Amino acid sequence: MLAAFDIGNTNITVGVFDGEEVCATWRLATDIERLADEYAVTVLGLLATAGIPTAAIDEAVMASVVPDLVPVFEHLLERYFHVEPVVVGTGTRTGVRVLYDNPREVGADRIVDVVAATHLYGPPPLIIVDFGTATVFDAVSAEGDYLGGALAPGIGIASEALFERAAKLYRVELERPKSAIGKNTVAAIQSGTLFGYVGLIEGMVARFKKELGGTARVIATGGWAERLARETRVFDVVDENLTLTGLRLIHGMQRGRRD
Repeated sequence: MLAAFDIGNTNITVGVFDGEEVCATWRLATDIERLADEYAVTVLGLLATAGIPTAAIDEAVMASVVPDLVPVFEHLLERYFHVEPVVVGTGTRTGVRVLYDNPREVGADRIVDVVAATHLYGPPPLIIVDFGTATVFDAVSAEGDYLGGALAPGIGIASEALFERAAKLYRVELERPKSAIGKNTVAAIQSGTLFGYVGLIEGMVARFKKELGGTARVIATGGWAERLARETRVFDVVDENLTLTGLRLIHGMQRGRRD
């Protein structure tokens, strides 16, 4: 079995694959202060609850936008699973030509998403919207090249900034309000946050489509994808496991396989 780790600034997504099948997925809070042994307690416990023996994990792959956690998870995997993980980063063979001005500035997770989206939902052009700490828009040309994208604050950190900077506002559950015109503070915050992000998504996707020629398919992924997809028809596909699937595919490339 293959264990895949997508290490983000806010969450760490863990997936276990048996061949092409996803057996289980989990999301952990990212904490750069935690040690390998502390993360291991959590990961081993999750595997046990899913009935997956530790010995069944014989391969691993990871991508991280938090450099400090790469050696932590390498140590975890080597000590508790006796496997050396494939670490996706600059120089990793992915089959994607990166046309960014400086390819080293592109987060590994963005290219992982491109690999998965092209494999599963191609042919390109494609637009990928990844809802994480940042809301990330990525563009793939008709030739399959990574062109670049756009970065906006994620819905979570945007709402937190509002609560921290406005003395009279407070944290609310980001649920769908009854109407766009809020009749109280809770509804007003919910409307501005949820519907405001829908407007951001639709506007950015429209601009990307125009620049790509108008025919691009749009794929959403990340923690907020399902909820925001209920408010707009802009997405052709919602796939919360897109990054994990991309990691599986890239792992296969490094091991000489193409699943």
